[in-house]
Amino acid sequence: MRSVLITGASRGIGAAAAELFAAEGYRVFVNYNRSEDKALALCERINAAGGSAYPVRADVNDRDAVRRMISLCRCHGGGIDVLVNNAGIGFYGPLGQTEPQIWDAVIGTDLTGVYNVTYAALPELLQSERGRIINVSSVWGVSGGSCEVAYSAAKAGVIGFTKALAKELGPDGVTVNCVAPGYIDTDMNAKFDRRTVEDIIDRTPLCRTGTADDVAGAILWLCSESAGFVTGQVIGVDGGFM
Repeated sequence: MRSVLITGASRGIGAAAAELFAAEGYRVFVNYNRSEDKALALCERINAAGGSAYPVRADVNDRDAVRRMISLCRCHGGGIDVLVNNAGIGFYGPLGQTEPQIWDAVIGTDLTGVYNVTYAALPELLQSERGRIINVSSVWGVSGGSCEVAYSAAKAGVIGFTKALAKELGPDGVTVNCVAPGYIDTDMNAKFDRRTVEDIIDRTPLCRTGTADDVAGAILWLCSESAGFVTGQVIGVDGGFM
């Protein structure tokens, strides 16, 4: 049985990905930090449906906690074949309101967290017959988002991290890609008012907002055998947002 570790998996895109991977027969490690009730409920739902899921707690910006999480995954049944770096936080506001502690928190979770987990999980991924790393970036990582400087910078960094690591790990047979979602209907985006959402829809050729399942489906495909020759790519899951 192949195993996948998904960070920030208690809700939204991470939870949708966890259910899809479980349905495909993966052992799923559901990482969470604060949302314990949601993580436990997700694991119970997956296990009740005949899947295999384990909750693993860690703040991805805490290196010691991340190391303990990887050790726990190993104890629960072997290595890690797939890593999905999904954990993220955001801040909406002009630069003048982006105080240093806000900047540090967003960069720490959204970018440094990707490094922390990947670094700790790398020995496991290198031992896999088909190692896969999927990083969740954002459309703002590609084009930048007004009043989201910290988030845009972090997600752009994730893209650079992905492209560089893909070149490094290619000879080892590990593919590294990222998805760049547009506006996705999740709790994280609930802060946007109706007018902003309508403007986004107007700029989206498919004329709707995205769902967590839309992104999870792209993540799962990147882990399939049919995507075995795909690496270093940024897959937009944005409805054609312009």
